[in-house]
Amino acid sequence: MSDDTPIDSESPQQIDALASNQFPPPTLQMQFEAEQQTSDESTQRPRRRGAFFGVMVLAAIFGVIGGVAGTYIAQDANLVDLQKKQTVTQLTSPPVVVADGEEITDSIIAQVATRLANSVVTITSTISDETGGGRGVGTGVVLTSDGEILTNAHVVEDASEVVVRFAGETEPRVAKILASDLGNDLALLKIDATGLTAATFAKPGSARIGDTVIAIGYALALDGGPTVTSGIISALKRTIETESGALNSLIQTDAAISSGNSGGPLVNLKGEVVGINTAVARGDFESAANNIGFSISVEEVLVVIEQLRAQANGAKRQEGFLGVGLTGREDGGQGAIITNVQADSPADQAGILIDDIVLSVDGEPIDGQLGLVASIRDAIPGQVVKIEVSRAGKRMIFEVTLIARSS
Repeated sequence: MSDDTPIDSESPQQIDALASNQFPPPTLQMQFEAEQQTSDESTQRPRRRGAFFGVMVLAAIFGVIGGVAGTYIAQDANLVDLQKKQTVTQLTSPPVVVADGEEITDSIIAQVATRLANSVVTITSTISDETGGGRGVGTGVVLTSDGEILTNAHVVEDASEVVVRFAGETEPRVAKILASDLGNDLALLKIDATGLTAATFAKPGSARIGDTVIAIGYALALDGGPTVTSGIISALKRTIETESGALNSLIQTDAAISSGNSGGPLVNLKGEVVGINTAVARGDFESAANNIGFSISVEEVLVVIEQLRAQANGAKRQEGFLGVGLTGREDGGQGAIITNVQADSPADQAGILIDDIVLSVDGEPIDGQLGLVASIRDAIPGQVVKIEVSRAGKRMIFEVTLIARSS
């Protein structure tokens, strides 16, 4: 239909036909404006009613058509969204990453552990005592290529049989206890072997607070190879009391040490043994303890090794004797207080008096009575030691010649 066709000649059915042909609304609006301009006033009102009615019919039809179309469009949109979500889920699922097998350079700790692997053994002892006995497990360090092994004395105490096993081996080797020193908690074992890899000991005095150290041992007797832990040297020259007495000149470390680690090495980053692990602090209802372990320092270990070898060759172990009674200070100060001096003892002959406060022995600080006991015990009869005391606020040094402690 052309734009100049009079709207009068069209019936409502024709208008409906226009709707059925879905003429666009802008064209209908233009036609409606044209009929308003060409129609006279007498016929204008009814025509407007017809036109208005026609427009309302068109709007209803378009509404239905739009609603149906909108429903399909919404359904299609939902389907598209679902497909998109499914597609996104598939695209964002990460694949399992598998390494290409490139080798990682060993850390220093790994290198040290590898170096000591053949110099550390697990020790199993069969215990025979009043309680009926049992089995104990500890760790040992190879001293010589022909089978000398060092461990803690408490690992093999009261043992009727001792065997050792190297990492990677399936069968144990029988070991003999050559000598033991409970006071210093060290024992010397021997197995029938040659060509063993001996551990290297650090130079005495080389350990420093803050140095990184590695503890190696068969913690908790776990299956497989030794346990390797690392930490630092937290303190030096510690003294503690054990069931066997006082231990002095100890290294304190925060490297984890557990049951089964006893007798194992504490080593520096060069793989050198700086101490033999011996004890760990435990908390109680009055105090808490975390990461506090102790190792017998190399300075003490090297001296005791020679004493153990002498014992193995028949020499009798003798300890130094001073002849005093002691108590600890309760005022927060350093040292040990002399409470008694035996007549004609080395201390009496040197001029040491009751209430003197012992501060050091041969330059080594004495932090308490246990430290003094351990220092004198480790000295040999006939040795001259310099004992520094505080008397009425004045410092004095006495040279004392020790004698052998009576059995």
